[in-house]
Parts: sequence; structure tokens; C-alpha cells
Amino acid sequence: MRKGDTILFEAPPSAVAYAAVGGKKEAEGPLADAFDMLIADTQCGENTWEKAESDFARYCLETALKKGRLQADALDAVFAGDLQCQCTASAYTMRGFDTPYLGLYGACSTMAEGFGLAACMVAGGHMQYAAAMSSSHFCAAERQFRTPLDYGGKRTPTAQWTVTGAGASILAPAGGPPYVRAVTFGRVRDYNVTDINNMGAAMAPAACETILRYFADTGEKPEHFDAIFTGDLGFVGRTLLLQLLKEEGLPLENHQDCGLLVYDRDAQNVQAGGSGAGCSATVLCCHVLPALREGRMKRVLFLSTGALMSQTTFLQGESIPGVAHLIELSSELPEETEKGGGVR
Repeated sequence: MRKGDTILFEAPPSAVAYAAVGGKKEAEGPLADAFDMLIADTQCGENTWEKAESDFARYCLETALKKGRLQADALDAVFAGDLQCQCTASAYTMRGFDTPYLGLYGACSTMAEGFGLAACMVAGGHMQYAAAMSSSHFCAAERQFRTPLDYGGKRTPTAQWTVTGAGASILAPAGGPPYVRAVTFGRVRDYNVTDINNMGAAMAPAACETILRYFADTGEKPEHFDAIFTGDLGFVGRTLLLQLLKEEGLPLENHQDCGLLVYDRDAQNVQAGGSGAGCSATVLCCHVLPALREGRMKRVLFLSTGALMSQTTFLQGESIPGVAHLIELSSELPEETEKGGGVR
């Protein structure tokens, strides 16, 4: 069933397995113990950072399959993407899996995009198992979008630290919690932000609109959820998002941002917080989904936010468009929530 931009699943599919892999910086952060694998050598013994990112993604998908007691040939498709040119980290990862591959580029919004598409495919009966995965690598992203680390460039206070890691989740038509109850795919919005070191400001308006559209479509209210997670806004973007929503008459008291969960801004040198296609993916798979499966949270909204520029467009003076995709997740099926006195 569809209402506006939101797809509501009458038979919600399940996230039957998931895994998160992080690097050295992530091992020093607040969620370190929740990761399935932490790799101290962020180059993974490879001769390039780009190859190392593919290793992170491969380890992540292999771990998710193992946790789900599945072989790779059980997957009907893998929806995956990253920040490298032409999504090469994901494409090179999939050379090792004889599985249909659908490459996605939503920048830092890729995990929610892939997760939503996979949910639609399994809920519609077109696939039995579909995986969503995204990754990023700090060194590869800096080389591509800003300045190579060798230059020793000074990072601004509004800059965010790209997560070195990957997250993967496998979805099926049934299999217990967490359940995917709805998906709202976002629209591209551009507020003429041109600062490559201020992704939070570029993405916040898109996150605001997607949240507003979801609540308008469904009639839900923020207080129906344990938490509303955004993916990659960091301190600057989160501040702007809350201001924008308040101006629209929708103050959020239960908002959290993955970029502020994966790192400790007071103890780690990450400027405005975390970002990257691996940021929301790792937090989703090591923090949000486990909490839902274990019943520590009942219902959440999860948004990944992406800045859609390229390394060419920002050098040409283009502004930075943003997009945000939303997933509604629950530890209960809709009828169970209604029996318990909840909403929908």
C-alpha cells in the first residue's frame, strides 16, 4: 500500500541477518563493542586504500551470511554502493560473489536506499533473500573529494570524519524481528550550499522534508517512536535539522544522529562527527537492528542522508544537492503493536 511517498508493507519483511565491520577509529569510539569485526590495519595489507575498502565490504557481507546461516548463492540480489567513483569498492567486492549485483549511488544515503529497495523486492515476492550493503573509507574519500592525506590539509570545524567500515543486512519475507514496516524514498533538494567541508548543512533540508513527508503520509507522530535516527548529519547538520523541523511545527525530542553515535567528539578528533556511506550502515547494523531484535527498542525511524555532488561538480562551482531515504523499523508486527495499545 502506498500513501504519498511512503510505501507501507501489509506483510512487513524481516532483517534476518546483519553485520558491521569497522576500522581503527571506530574501535576507539562508543560503539566499538557492538561491531562484528574491527580491523586495526585500515589498509588491510593492500597497496591502496580503495582495495582495502573492498576488503571491509567483503568481510562484512561474509559475516552477515554466516550469521544468517546462508551461502552467497541463496541471495537473489545484493544492493550495494559506496563513495568511490562508479561505486568501484562495491563492484570489486562483488567479483568474489556469484550473485546478482545492483550498484547504487546515493552517497551517504546509500544504505537506506538499498535497504528500502531490498525490502520492496522481498515483500513483493520477487526475491527470497536480498542484501543491502554500503561502505566507505576515510583515506579513499579524502583523496577523492578533498585533499590527499599526504598534503596535511587543515580540517575545518564543520568537516566530518568519513567512517572506515561497512554494514550489510539480509532481508527476507519473514523471519522474525526486526521488521520493515514502511519506506519513504526521498526527493533531491538543493539549498545552494557550496562548502565541500559542510556536508551537514547540505543534507539537513532533505532530511527535514523526508521526515515531514513520512509523518504527513502516515499520520504518525514522533512520540510513537523510541528514536528517530538520521545517518550522517553530524553536529552541524543535526542542529540545522532540529531548527528546521521546529519551524515546521514538528519539534523532535527523540532524535539521534549516527555520526554522533559512532564517534566521541570530545575524545576523538572528528570535528563535527562521522559521515560516509559506511556511517549509517555500521550504526544500523551494530546498534539499531540488534536493539530491535532484542526488544530494547520497539519502533524507530532510520534515515540515511546523502550529499550528491561529485569531485568534478564542486570544482566547477556547483552547489551540493541532498537526499534522504527513510525506513520504519519495528520489533513487532503491526497487529502486535495494536494489541499492545500502540499505533498502527
